[in-house]
Amino acid sequence: MAADDRLEDDELARRLREAHRRVRLLPAAEKERMGRRYLAICDLAKRDRERAATRLDAFLAALDGASDTPRAPENPLGI
Repeated sequence: MAADDRLEDDELARRLREAHRRVRLLPAAEKERMGRRYLAICDLAKRDRERAATRLDAFLAALDGASDTPRAPENPLGI
């Protein structure tokens, strides 16, 4: 069973995937901080979807503000 199958709210699952995609694009320092916040929201979604959706709204708004910062150059070698 995939992790998304546990979420009955398809809209919430779609928004969580979008948030995950956006966190991956952040510079390293922000990625770590926002990644922890994202994981907390995912954990909450397992128990309380409504509260998770509310926190996800605030998280996505914070990501919108974070996207104003310049992104670090890509490192295809992973070094």
